[in-house]
Amino acid sequence: MNIVVVGLSHKTASVEIRERVAFAPTQMEKPLKAVVSLDDVAESVIVSTCNRVEIYATTRDIAGGMARLKRFLADFHQIPHETLEPHLYAHHGEAAIRHVFRVAASLDSMVVGEPQILGQIKTAYGYAAEFKTSGIILNRFLHKAFSVAKRVRTETKIASSAVSVSFAAVELARKIFGDLSDKTVMLIGAGEMCELAAKHFLNNGARGVMVTNRTYERAVKLAEEFDGKPVAFEDLFDQLHKADIVLSSTGATHYIIRPKDVEEVIRRRKLKPMFFIDIAVPRDIDPKVNDVENVYLYDMDDLQSVVASNLQQRAEEAKKAEAIVDGEIGQFAKWLASMEVTPTIVALRSRFDEIRKAELARTVAGWKDLPPDGEKRLDALTSAIMNKLLHPPTSTLKRTGQGGRTDLYVDALRVLFDLQTGVPEGEELEELEE
Repeated sequence: MNIVVVGLSHKTASVEIRERVAFAPTQMEKPLKAVVSLDDVAESVIVSTCNRVEIYATTRDIAGGMARLKRFLADFHQIPHETLEPHLYAHHGEAAIRHVFRVAASLDSMVVGEPQILGQIKTAYGYAAEFKTSGIILNRFLHKAFSVAKRVRTETKIASSAVSVSFAAVELARKIFGDLSDKTVMLIGAGEMCELAAKHFLNNGARGVMVTNRTYERAVKLAEEFDGKPVAFEDLFDQLHKADIVLSSTGATHYIIRPKDVEEVIRRRKLKPMFFIDIAVPRDIDPKVNDVENVYLYDMDDLQSVVASNLQQRAEEAKKAEAIVDGEIGQFAKWLASMEVTPTIVALRSRFDEIRKAELARTVAGWKDLPPDGEKRLDALTSAIMNKLLHPPTSTLKRTGQGGRTDLYVDALRVLFDLQTGVPEGEELEELEE
């Protein structure tokens, strides 16, 4: 059985195409069962996120299976095949294993090291398990992918540094204050950037949020999202001394915070440090604010510089992660090969033993002068002959199972001896006696 991957991602398709091919997370039963109903497709898992749609499947017919999966994606979403085909990629064998390991480890993500993709794959696997479209191979495969992703996160620093402006602000705040659990954040502006930054600050332990905006209703709405406190814009400087971290992102065309304002705020705070983050363009905060004692000011350029440095760091850590992936591929490929070899050896021995016993019984039944121990001796003789005959093909299969073209030998034996094989129960396979 072969593992195949067919799909598209942010690297091969525009957001318009990805939207058309996406699967609704609450309606996965129909597409999952449709995939396993395709000819020669045994198992399936569908991963659908904003940046990728991929089908993981098992099949004996590699070329035919991948072609059927491509056709399924086009037909299910009612997209002309010739429109979708240029955006699709397909992998099988070790290339498929490598691809999924890299995706789970966030090495193929738009932002390398982001943690969301692993959770999304786990959710996709959960649907496949719920609707019984994953079996022993994809179960083992995806659990291995989860294990590889965990190794990457624990053995590298691929996700340890901020690569978004909003999270870079949090990282800088932690360098200045250390623990954020007793810090209050003031948001000046109620736009998307402020909202995202507030989420990051709260997720990293900030005590609370205050929100001010020229339109008070928007301040109230955003404050409610975070169980925070809205502040009327005209009361900004009356309340600013309560904030330890100030993040500003408004559409003002002039500075709204100047050095003299901050000097008064710091005096009221009895010189307790304040951290200002100005992500507005044009800037909201006069750069000279940074000259005020115990005040730290960072603007968009400063944050972008932090992000660029961290991206470089992640690139270096990604090299270590790739080495981990490379080391795990061979181990799983060996296990997958054994899933083909072991049932074939069992079926081959069973076929030979069935014939041997039938012929032995026929011979014994017609042998009138057979000595008392004759049947036992004949059984031992025929067993020895059978084992001698089966030793070469058994040894060859086991050797190819360590990394050769197992499928060629397995398929040949199945056809030549009309073997019916199934996947053995359990994930761990014992070595067979030669």
